[in-house]
Amino acid sequence: MTTIRLATEADAPNIQAIYAPYVANTTVSFELAVPTVEEMAERIRRTLVMWPWLVCADDSGRVLGYAYASKHRERAAYQWSVDVSAYVDVPVKRSGIGRGLYTSLFALLRLQGYANAFAGVALPNEASIGLHTAVGFEAVGVYRSVGYKLGAWHDVSWWGLRLQDIHATPAVPRPLADATRDPGWEAGLRSGLAAIRV
Repeated sequence: MTTIRLATEADAPNIQAIYAPYVANTTVSFELAVPTVEEMAERIRRTLVMWPWLVCADDSGRVLGYAYASKHRERAAYQWSVDVSAYVDVPVKRSGIGRGLYTSLFALLRLQGYANAFAGVALPNEASIGLHTAVGFEAVGVYRSVGYKLGAWHDVSWWGLRLQDIHATPAVPRPLADATRDPGWEAGLRSGLAAIRV
């Protein structure tokens, strides 16, 4: 049975293995060097203090993909917005895993009190644009020739998604540990499973 759950540091080797080809061979990620397993474990640890980092795993426990949220910008007025990313293991792409992970991620971010999610897509990348539009993102704009990788300059398109209605006086978003105790947490975590066809 396929599951969506919070990542742990023990998932770092599998997550690193999924991410490595995107770094080494594509412009999907603008990182130039593949992070080590230890670096990935540290990223997971840091993220889970405040934001969800989710993995989709098959019935044998093999990680098929992951998605996470992170700080949108440093200034305090941005604290109700997050940046999001999703990566799927190449052999199981187009199986609904990205959509499922995002569905669950957004449900949990709503529980925490976030209002907006943003995603950057290095161009060209029709698959990523298709995923983001399918889950409700709208185009915000394009940074022209903003990144140099694999011998060329690349544009990045930015996409935005309103997670929930905004309020005149919003409460500060809840830390992840607090949100995991919410009665809606488990339902939010499972909400993306219906999209997955593995």
